[in-house]
Formats: sequence, C-alpha cells, structure tokens
Amino acid sequence: MQATEVLPDHHRTCDDIFVDAEKSAMAGRWQECAQTYGHFRREIAAHFSTEEQVLFPAFEAASGSSMGPTQMMRLEHAQMNTLMHMLDTTIAACDRDGFAGAAETLLIMMQQHNMKEENILYPMCDRALAGRSLPLREELANRAAPCPT
Repeated sequence: MQATEVLPDHHRTCDDIFVDAEKSAMAGRWQECAQTYGHFRREIAAHFSTEEQVLFPAFEAASGSSMGPTQMMRLEHAQMNTLMHMLDTTIAACDRDGFAGAAETLLIMMQQHNMKEENILYPMCDRALAGRSLPLREELANRAAPCPT
C-alpha cells in the first residue's frame, strides 16, 4: 500500500460534494446549498489538515527539505481557503452570480492543484516514504465531521 493511496479518492469525494453544492446554488436552493457546501468545507478542511499535519511533515522529514512542493501546496491551500470564504459570503447573501464566479475559479484551482498533487507530489511522497505506513485514511475519517444525511 502506498502512503498516499487514499488521497486521490478523497479529492474526488470533495469534488463531487462541491458539484452538488454548485447545482443547488444554481437552482436557487440555498438551504440545500448551505448544507451541502458545509459538508464540502468539512471534508476539504480534513483533507488539507491531513496533508499539512501528517503527510507533508513526514515527507519533509524524509526528504530533508520543507521548501519546494509542500510549500507550494500549502500556499495553494491558503488561496483556496480565501475563495471558500468568498463562497460562504455568497451563500449567506443568496448571490447566485457571485457564487457562480467564485465557484468556477475554485473548481479550476482545485483541478489544477489535484493534478499537481496526484502526478508530482504524491509519487514523490510514496518514494520518499516507501515502507512506511501513514494513517491517512484514519486521519481523514477523524478530521472530517460527519455530514447529516
């Protein structure tokens, strides 16, 4: 089992939840959007914190460097958090056009970010951490608050 095996699937989970929130916003179903978007925010926060507090430090310790790809991923996490705060505001205001603009930007940024992680950073982590087992699946589960269904 690779150290990062669970993370690409979690990217897709987050993407799918975000698309559902976007559909609700575009249909003007703001209460449903807020609930679904809240689920997305919990999942993406769990993902970011698992990477930043578990995976990245393990990789940096193994590689001997805290500069480079992990630093860039942290910066991109911060940029996405800024966009998500903008989306919080648009949902509270039931601002469909504002939501659409910020959502499009966030979706593009998430897609580019996920490609970099899945094609560059995760393989680097798997090589550097070969033979080590990281509890990423457990960390994701523990960090994400369950969403009421």
